Amino acid sequence: MGTMEKLDLKRELKHLYAPSAREVVAIDVPEMSFLMVDGQGDPNTSQAYAEALEVLYPVAYTLKFAVKKGVLATDYSVMPLEGLWWADDMSDFSTGERAGWKWTMMIMQPDFVTAEMVAAAMESVRVKKNPPALARLRFESFTEGLCAQTMHVGPFSTEGPTIAGVHTFIEESGRERYGKHHEIYLTDIRKADPAKWKTVIRQPTK
Repeated sequence: MGTMEKLDLKRELKHLYAPSAREVVAIDVPEMSFLMVDGQGDPNTSQAYAEALEVLYPVAYTLKFAVKKGVLATDYSVMPLEGLWWADDMSDFSTGERAGWKWTMMIMQPDFVTAEMVAAAMESVRVKKNPPALARLRFESFTEGLCAQTMHVGPFSTEGPTIAGVHTFIEESGRERYGKHHEIYLTDIRKADPAKWKTVIRQPTK
């Protein structure tokens, strides 16, 4: 038996998932497919947020193991959690009025994952755990196009200046913000020192 090739998408997509923390850069984000769950509320306290993670991870891991065992026989690392953030009143972000925060939490899937495979993984998770948000999970493609992004190192509470730097970069490049504030959570925050947390901060532009 040969050793199974392990696909490292984070490394292959390094320009998207591992930007430098020293500068803001413009990137063109291609169409990719995601498992997604929408919700609203404070990520620290809202039941909806906890339920989103309770369905995203089991389905993502079920898919990973199905692909490894199945015809494709490919092993890959489950991609990091990502979040799109917005509010009907955008001042909710600056005032920290978190109850009004809306979000889509999501995990990117390799391009060989199909809707049928996702449906089978969801059924398997339903039989085993039946998490309450399973019915809210969807699988869809998402294209962001031209974005500005950088890496934020440190706790979420210190993101303000990093986000402001991204917005300044966009204005200075003669473009404007468009779409939803996007964060990619590269660190397992349950295990790591907050000073070392790494979060990609991305903003689509037009």
